Parts: sequence; structure tokens; C-alpha cells
Amino acid sequence: MKDDLNKHRILVLGGSGFLGNAIYKELSSYYHTFATYRTSNSNFDTNKHFFQYAIEEDDVVDILNACKPTIIISALRGDFHLQTIIHQHVADYVVLNNCKFIFISSANAFDAYSKYPSYEFDKTLSHSVYGHFKIKIENMLLRLPKKQVAILRLPMVFGLQCPRIQKINDLLKNEEAIEIFPNLIMNVTLDKKVTQQIHYIINRHKFGVFHLGSTDLVHHDDFIKDLIARRFKTTPKFKHVYTTNEARYLAVLPKFNLLPKHLQITSDKVIEELTK
Repeated sequence: MKDDLNKHRILVLGGSGFLGNAIYKELSSYYHTFATYRTSNSNFDTNKHFFQYAIEEDDVVDILNACKPTIIISALRGDFHLQTIIHQHVADYVVLNNCKFIFISSANAFDAYSKYPSYEFDKTLSHSVYGHFKIKIENMLLRLPKKQVAILRLPMVFGLQCPRIQKINDLLKNEEAIEIFPNLIMNVTLDKKVTQQIHYIINRHKFGVFHLGSTDLVHHDDFIKDLIARRFKTTPKFKHVYTTNEARYLAVLPKFNLLPKHLQITSDKVIEELTK
């Protein structure tokens, strides 16, 4: 462990968010790990490895110069235009300092394709503002030296403290209907599985594009119904939402950059972990 701690200095941009904080917690015992947080919080204010950072006001270069990371992981959220500028500054830093950039992207980079799931080397195309933003950052990073970049495309990410679970909790408590999308075919993953995968990618010096979703597909309505039945032991009111009359895929399946079996996951395993 001591050798690993001396090997890398890691900066997690967006370290106070759901996924960013999970990444920080996974890596901080093994590496010199730093992170950013947005709003004042006693848990972060007293942690000398956390930098308060508001993308509208602060310069990311100051944070980069302060912690001198060898690996930068972006799990940032916020204004897309400002994020684009920030990621360009980070990309410049990566080139000048010969370090590595791990970017958390999304299945929405393919949301214009509805007829089939997407694999690592498929052409990206999106109809959404969010998907367009992710593609823009991906294309920026793909122009960097290839061994210095890892792009991680994620499907829906669940976890015990994730916003999606919290929203379901609130809707059940208020006896409100939960939206389900019967025609949406997707894959899913867990926060703790993603953090383990990132740890492996760092340890093994992996680079390129990775699809870190479950190895199987599931209908959105089946997944949510099963999750609620097993976790909450109840049958709530559902609101069926049809965005199309045909089945629509929003799934990122791994085919080429496969991780070891113990780092792969199925949709049923996601539910199992959420209902222990």
C-alpha cells in the first residue's frame, strides 16, 4: 500500500457528489487523494484533502497547481458551458504535466440510437443537451495522447444513498406515483462497482473507452418494479411513461475493453446489493 500511496496523486473533481464521493472513499486509502466540493460542509471544510470549488467563480488551475495530481478524475456537475471550459483547462494541464485524465461519461452519448445497445467503438450521436455535452468533452479528450485518457461511459448508477433511491423513498412516503418507462431497455450498475472498476483501471494503467454497465439488459419498468418489491416490500402506484411506441435502447455494453469477471455485474446483482 505504501508504494501505491507514493505512486499517484489523484484529484477527484466533483468529490462531494454521489458518485464523486464514492470514488474518493474508494481511492483515499490507497493513494494521495484530493477532491473538490461545492458548498460549505463541516465534513469537507475540515478535511485538508478537499478544496472548496465553485465552477462559476473559481479557477480549476489553482487547484491543479496546489495538489499537483498525476491522475485527474472528473465527476463534475453543473453548467455545461462552464464545464467545457474547465475540462479544456484540465486537458491542457494533462498534456503539459504528462498525467492522466479519467472522464465519467454517459450512455446518453448514444441516446439518438434507439434500435440497439451501444459498444465502446460505436459512433456517438445524441439528441439531448446532456448527451451533446458529454460527446463534446469526449471528443476533446480523444485528441490527447491516447495513453493519458480513459473515458468511462456509465448507464443508470444506483447505490444505497443515490438520488434515484432517495426519490423513490420520498415518492413512497408521500404515496405518489413512481414513473416507469415500459419501452426503455437499459443496463445499470452500482456506485461501489464503478469505484472498484476505476481502481482497477488506475492500478493496471488502462486507457481508452470503457462501458461500465451491467453485462445484461433489462426493461426499466421490470427493474424498478423488482427493486421496489424486494427493497420496500410494497406495490406502489406507477405512472407508465411512453416516449415511443417501440422499444428504445439506452444501454452501454462492454465488448472490447472487458474487465475481469469479478469486476463485471448483472442487473439482478445490482438489485441484490440494494436489497440486502
